Amino acid sequence: MSTSTDRVDAAYARCEQITAHEAKNFAYGIRLLSGEKRRAMSALYAFARRVDDVGDGPVATADKLATLASIHVQIDELGNAQPGDDPVLVALGDALGRFPIPRGALHELVTGCEMDCRQQRYETFEDLAVYCRCVAGSIGRLSLGVFSSTDPGRAPGLADTLGIALQVTNILRDIVEDRDVMGRIYLPEEDMRRFGCALDASGPREALVDLVRFEAGRARHRYADGLGLLELLDHRSRACVAAMAGIYLRLLGRIERDPLAVLERRVSVPTWEKAWVATRSLTGAGA
Repeated sequence: MSTSTDRVDAAYARCEQITAHEAKNFAYGIRLLSGEKRRAMSALYAFARRVDDVGDGPVATADKLATLASIHVQIDELGNAQPGDDPVLVALGDALGRFPIPRGALHELVTGCEMDCRQQRYETFEDLAVYCRCVAGSIGRLSLGVFSSTDPGRAPGLADTLGIALQVTNILRDIVEDRDVMGRIYLPEEDMRRFGCALDASGPREALVDLVRFEAGRARHRYADGLGLLELLDHRSRACVAAMAGIYLRLLGRIERDPLAVLERRVSVPTWEKAWVATRSLTGAGA
């Protein structure tokens, strides 16, 4: 007969499987953690993956929003109600009992997905930053609940800034896929007009190059600020964040060197290079 401990262990094991299989970049950082922190981060990733899959799924928008509404309820019930046999909720509920993970940031993550479902457009970068804080800054603040920091007053703001940088990098990498497959345009409309692009992120190639480089510059400035978070973390947590940010910085560098590439294919960082960045992060070489 299985015990409650067996059930929780199995739930975490399932979340770690999801993370290893699905987290193409974040897994490199998460695996640098040890023990309970690694398991908690895997539970957070598996939950975030589930939310993201709802938003990107093939069902009608009304059905997506109904599912997301039910996830809001599940968040409120974590730790207070029996989540049944769902391993992601079992593991996440256990993690919330072990670490001061901000439940409100889980709700923000779902809110960001709801914004995607409604295909919200963004007039200014400040408008886009609100979305980025929901879908990426929230992950940073959730992670801080697991990591802890030496300056709880500064750390959440730095996590938000780093999250914006990571999300803008994602947006630049996925311009064509987001537009042509998902029907989503994230780039600020005022910027597209400024550089002579159409509001569907199309236009003269020279204009698109200038636009991509401009937004990449915004991301790079936020990396510079957000990476101030590293000095507030313990060694393993710092290595985790440095690995994830370092991989995305290398992706951003590839986009900056060849902006047209994002219009032709999905730009990525080779597996060997990701492993190299993670190793450097663990030895303290930084992002």
